[in-house]
Amino acid sequence: MDMKTKLKKITQLEPFYRPVGGEIELFEHAYKNQLPLLIKGPTGCGKTRFIQYMAAKLGRPLYTVACHDDLTAADLVGRHLINNDGTYWSDGPLTRALREGAICYLDEVVEARKDTTVILHPLTDDRRILPLERTGETLKAPQEFMLVVSYNPGYQNLLKGLKPSTRQRFVGLSFSFPDADLEIEVLVGETGISVEIAERLVQLAGSIRALKDHDLEEGASTRLLVYAATLIKSGMDIHQACRAALLEPLTDDEETMNVLLEVVDAILG
Repeated sequence: MDMKTKLKKITQLEPFYRPVGGEIELFEHAYKNQLPLLIKGPTGCGKTRFIQYMAAKLGRPLYTVACHDDLTAADLVGRHLINNDGTYWSDGPLTRALREGAICYLDEVVEARKDTTVILHPLTDDRRILPLERTGETLKAPQEFMLVVSYNPGYQNLLKGLKPSTRQRFVGLSFSFPDADLEIEVLVGETGISVEIAERLVQLAGSIRALKDHDLEEGASTRLLVYAATLIKSGMDIHQACRAALLEPLTDDEETMNVLLEVVDAILG
């Protein structure tokens, strides 16, 4: 079956996702056995989309937290607030996910402060509890609750990384960019772009990724390919779309940009 015929047989899912390996099976087993999951992979390779897909597939609500340097334990768990009637308790996303039996996804968890991630420890062992010191509650995770965290190993350093005592509380899953045929399928399914254009974009991405660790910190992600395909689908010139979506986000260096433009011209003509 050629690529065009294969793509015509695709049934659109919401959200759109195409499996790379055994990630769906691993997620389902982790969910069934109430195990927390750690996902590693480069920027824009589909980690967040995968979690959205699995939440929809399992029929569970999803709470997503974009972790950052200033994220506190109270941001996750909750805090007391004040209104006209006095003081009241407001649950954070982690607490709401627990109460609802939802999936809680902490994106780029290594960006959070280390004293914040410590609160995850009692949730990620056989206790599966969350003590709320400020309210005196101890929440027991229902069977449907699942904790998922992710990070980009390429950005890890001595100051930003998960401690071994935290890492070893999770089942691990590594993500990478899909192979060429699957990435073409993703672009067509996500944007409706033609197979021919998708093939050229994926070829271009492969050439740009080959420059990683030489002139670029990171290669072109699948997310950026989707952006480029979206611009092209809406009528933008393919060269302009690739510069805006694939090149400008990757570098500010003029010399590197010129090299990338030469790659675009060589592949797109």
